[in-house]
This record gives sequence, structure tokens and C-alpha cells, in this order.
Amino acid sequence: MNGHGEEQIVFEIGVVVPKSNVTEEKETCDCVETLVAEFRKVGLIVQRVSGLSDEFLKLAAPVEILGRSAAKMQMKKPTNIGMDLQFEWGQVDAFVKQPDGSLFSWCERFQCYHHLIYGIVNKGDSDIVLKYDGVKFCWEVGESLLTRLESEGIVKLVFPLHDETKRKKLMRSWALNWWDLTNQPIDEIYSYYGTKVAIYFAFLGRYTSWMLFPAAFAFILQLVDFGSLQLLMLPVFFVFIILWSVFFFQFWKRKNSALLARWQINYTVGAGQGHKDLGMEWKTHQSPVDLIKGVGMDKAKEKQLYQKHEWFGYLMRFRNDAIIMLSIVCLQLPFELAYAHLYEVLGSDFIKFGLTAIYIFIIQYFTKIGGKISVKLIKYETNENTEYKADSLVYKVFGLYFMQTYIGIFYHALLHRNFRTLRKVLIQRLIISEVLDNLLENSLPYLKYSYKKYKAIRMTFYPLFVLSRNKKKREKGSSSAEKINFGSRVEKEYMKAAYSASIGEELEDGLFDDFLELALQFGMIMMFACAFPLAFVFATVNNIMEIRTDALKLLTMLKRPVPRASTTIGAWSNIFQFLIVMSICTNSALLVWLYDSEGKWKIEPGLAGILIMEHVLLLIKFGFSHFVPEEPAWVRANRMKNTSQAQDMCSRQLLRSISGGEKAFEELKHD
Repeated sequence: MNGHGEEQIVFEIGVVVPKSNVTEEKETCDCVETLVAEFRKVGLIVQRVSGLSDEFLKLAAPVEILGRSAAKMQMKKPTNIGMDLQFEWGQVDAFVKQPDGSLFSWCERFQCYHHLIYGIVNKGDSDIVLKYDGVKFCWEVGESLLTRLESEGIVKLVFPLHDETKRKKLMRSWALNWWDLTNQPIDEIYSYYGTKVAIYFAFLGRYTSWMLFPAAFAFILQLVDFGSLQLLMLPVFFVFIILWSVFFFQFWKRKNSALLARWQINYTVGAGQGHKDLGMEWKTHQSPVDLIKGVGMDKAKEKQLYQKHEWFGYLMRFRNDAIIMLSIVCLQLPFELAYAHLYEVLGSDFIKFGLTAIYIFIIQYFTKIGGKISVKLIKYETNENTEYKADSLVYKVFGLYFMQTYIGIFYHALLHRNFRTLRKVLIQRLIISEVLDNLLENSLPYLKYSYKKYKAIRMTFYPLFVLSRNKKKREKGSSSAEKINFGSRVEKEYMKAAYSASIGEELEDGLFDDFLELALQFGMIMMFACAFPLAFVFATVNNIMEIRTDALKLLTMLKRPVPRASTTIGAWSNIFQFLIVMSICTNSALLVWLYDSEGKWKIEPGLAGILIMEHVLLLIKFGFSHFVPEEPAWVRANRMKNTSQAQDMCSRQLLRSISGGEKAFEELKHD
């Protein structure tokens, strides 16, 4: 709202269509003109921007239009009594506002835009003939106009637009605010990017701030000489990091629930909401409920059908997991062991460093192939919703990355028991992988954008330059070129890369790669903590840089991502828990080899103590997980209060309905 109480227009969606030919405008612009007219009929504000080779339709919607669309979609929103009720525009004051004061979150607005622009259908009695570039095609009755134009290649892309005012504010308070280290404006990030991106950065900030404690401990171990107690300090450090990791994840769960309560998000948010790209859905098999509705079975057959559907889903998941595991064992494991053997036999450190860099660069393409195969396999699984499919994909692809990342390190630790070589490998892996990942994820989007910009300018300016040279009028040619302006913000955003995952865009966005980087780093520093405690210091410094570079990447180098409504970190939580259990086993083995330098495996007091410590830490891992409540007391109290209020209101309404019905019945009886 501005100072006069008028609603400020913010264009949030961009639609890309081919640039119209002025000489044939009357013939070729029919379908684009129809699209613009239909957008305006549903209440959208449309601004047309001409670019170098394309035309851009910027869309905005008043809050009333979004509200009426939300009511038609039967969208559920939290109310002031704590219940999620179906939204009604006439009862707007009953619904809770967002932290920034707006009525709808970014995810909800995105769904409303999707419903508005893809809900434009031919409501006439006959097909409508549309024309573009001399080609005619029919817009059939009941067909979505935007979907039809996308199939014809006329609409090239539909994508969210950056809000420049909010983007610049986030640049100052988030991306360029280096003094706060791990502090971030999480509420503003949530309002601008949606739940899942905000949850990722909240997790990254909390993880980095907690890592300061083991990093300080590791730094002390590196600087201080404890003399005869030096070997004793490694078991102490090992116990400390396991306790640290267990308590960190419990307190993260508390932070996660507190954030959801602050944002008025219930845990029952539909997993499929906000997980679809504009106009795209993931195809699933017909559910047994649909089959029952269509056939009308009795209870016995209904139960049998549900059981068949359930066990068939388990069988498909088991088959797909087995395929991935066999491919890892039969294909990836020999390759990884061959690399580890070459690394061990090579003498020059420079050659080893180069071998590691080449290996990390090449293996990424092999992993992408595995990710694409996993995506195809998941299509045949009967997962309940998009988020379950995404989690299944994460588990499968992480198995590939786990083998790729750690098998060489296990080779050095298990076979050669060479701690000096193991430390060198850890240092090189940490430095090379993190530096290379940061270089690639920040430089590739800029290079792609620069190439697209150069290509578009060349295709536009080069014909003008040739024409002016042939006519020997270079000054006039250059002035003509200057009239074509590459300055529209929407065209620059269109040329930027999308925030997509390296394994594909169907189920995951760029958060997959960001979470994967954190998980692999966590496994590296935790599973080999006793061999190289200083890794926590490297990881802490890297993560402090990662917060700002990821923010710059999202704000300046990439398109605004499609919002996703996930309320937790999903499958990554189980992966981190798995890595904690693995770290208990691997560090115990490292300590055994350290104390049993002769390799005789005698159960001496020291070795017996390590084995006992391993079992105690495993017990702590699974026992202390319930020591810290996952939900803060104030969140639990608010939830119970809202529940009691909702039950009270429903009871009163029910009693009024019953008493009203009895009175009406008595009046009819007396009449």
C-alpha cells in the first residue's frame, strides 16, 4: 500500500511469447492478443514489454482477484481461532495475516496465479480458430488456452518475477550483510521465497552457528600439546561431537516447529501444494479409491484392492532400490576402488591432487545419469504425493553420492590404515570439492546468462550491421542499433538460469544440490573426526561463506524459484541421522586402529573401552533423541489452546443448529 491507501502494483508472473512481426501484425498477433484479452478478463493487470527477440507479458493481480481465486480453489487458510478453514473472500478478516502483513503467502499467491492463468478455457459452444505466423489452429471447447499455446510453442515459458523492492531490501539485510555471520532475516526470506527455501537457510544458519563449538574444540586440539594425554583427547573429542550432533538435531526440530508456528503453518500442509511448476504435474497411477468409486465394490473386494495396491507399492520401491544398489555394487564400486588404488600407488602429490580434481569433475556426470534413471524408476512407484516421490529420489541418488564420496576414504582407512595419507585425502577432498562446487554453482549461471545475452544481441544487431555496411552508412547503422535497448528487467530475468537440480527439474529444485553439499560435508567431518578434527574449522568457514554466496546466487544470478510448501528438510533429516550412526562406527574403528598399532586385535583395556564407548554412544544416539522435546512448550500450549477454542466453537455451533432444528420441528408440529 502506498501513502494514499492505494494498492501497489507488483508484477509477479512473466509469460514469454515470440516477438511479433510488425509488418504482419494484423495476421500474426491474433492468439497473443487473445491471450492478453483473456488475462484482463479474469482481472489480471497485464504489461507488455518488447525485448530483443521475444515479447514479455508481465502479470499482476489485485488482492481481491487473488482472494476470489483462492475461494474458488477452496484453499484452506489458518484462522484466528487456530483452525484451517476454507477461505472466503467475504470473511477475510477471520483469516490470519502473514508476518509481512499480506493476506496470502508467496506460495498461496503462486497457486492463485496458476489457477487464474491456466483456468482460462474456451467456454463457448464451438471451437475458436487462432492464428499465429500464418498457421491456424483450434482452441477447443473446455481446453486451457495457455496449455494450448504452450503445446504450439507460442508461449515459451511462464516463470515467477523478482520483486525489485523486496529483492534490494534482501540484498542489503541478507546477502551483503557479512557482519552478522550466521544471522539471517528468515521471516523476510519466507515471505519472498516460500517455506522450503526459508527452512533450508534456517537449517544452514543453525548448523553453522552450532558448528562453532566443535570447531573451537578442534582448533584447541591442533594448537595445544597435551603430552601423554594427547591420545586420550581424541576419544573425548569423539564423544563430544556425537553428543553435539544429537543435541543439534533435536534443537533444530524445536526451531523448525517454532518457525512453522510463527508463520501460522500447520504440520498437515498438503505435500503437493506448491510443488508443481506452472502448468506441469507429475503423472501418477490411478489410486484404489478412484477405482472403487468407478466400480462400486463391496467391502471385501475393497479391502483386497487396498492391500494389493499397498503391497504393489512396496514391491516397486524394493525393486527400484535393488536396481540402484546393484548398480552401485557392480558398476560404481569397481570404478571407485580403481581410483583409490591409483591414488595410493602414485608418488607425486601434485599428480594426486590433479587426479582428485579430474575424478570429482568426471564423476558428476556419471551421477547425473544415475539420477535420471532414478527419476524414471520413481514414475512406477505408488507414492502418495510429490514430496514422497522427491524423498524417494533423494534416498536413491544419495546412495550414489555416498559411494562416490566415501569409498576411496574407506579404502585408505580400512586397507592401509595410513592416517597420514587419510588426512591428505580428507584435506584435498574438503578443499577441492567445496571450492569446485562453489565455483561451479556461482560461475555457471553467470556464464550461461552472459552467453544468452551475447547470442540475443548478436542475432539482433548483426543483421543491422551488415545492412548498414552494404549501404555504406555505418553511422546510421549504429544509431539504429542503439534504438534497440537491452534494458528491460524482465528480459534479463528470462535469460538467467533456473534454480534447478543437477538430476533434473521434475521432482527437485536447486535445494537438492545445496542440501547434498551439506550432507556430504557433514559425513566427511563426522565419520573421520578422529583422523582430522581440524575439518570442523574448514567446514565452519565454508558454511559462513555459503550463506552469503547462496543468497547472492538466488537474488542476482537465478530466476526467482517456484515456491514449495514443504514444512521440514524431509528425507535429508534421516540421511543426517544415518551419517551420525555411521560416524559412531567409523570413529570407533579409527580409534581401535590408532591404539592397536601392531594390528594384533588384542582385547586390552583400551580397546575394550572403545568398544564399550561405541555401544554407549549408540544408546545415547537413540535414547537422547527423546530427551529434548521436539516442540517448544509455547508452541504446544498455543496448539492446544487453538484446538480447545475450535472444539468449543464447533460445539456451540452444533448446539445452535440442533436447538434451531427442534424449534422449527415444533412449529411445524403445531401448525
